[in-house]
Amino acid sequence: MTTQVLLPKLGFSMNEGTLAEWLAEDGATVSEGQILYALESDKSIQEVESPASGTLRIVAQVGEVYPVGTLLAEIG
Repeated sequence: MTTQVLLPKLGFSMNEGTLAEWLAEDGATVSEGQILYALESDKSIQEVESPASGTLRIVAQVGEVYPVGTLLAEIG
C-alpha cells in the first residue's frame, strides 16, 4: 500500500508553502514519525514528519512553491 505525502495546512490562513529542504533522499527507507522535509510558509520554517514507514519516492522539487494538498512524495 502506498501512502501519499501531501503538503499540509500548517496554519489557518496557509494556502501554499515552499519546499525548503528534503531531509531524506529519494529511495531511502523512512520510518513513521521521522522528519522528512522542511516547509517554509509566510511566517516560519517547520519540519514535517513522515506519515508512514517504507521507501520514499520524491516527486516535488526543493525551492518550489506548492499549494496545500499537493503531492510531494509517496511512501510504499
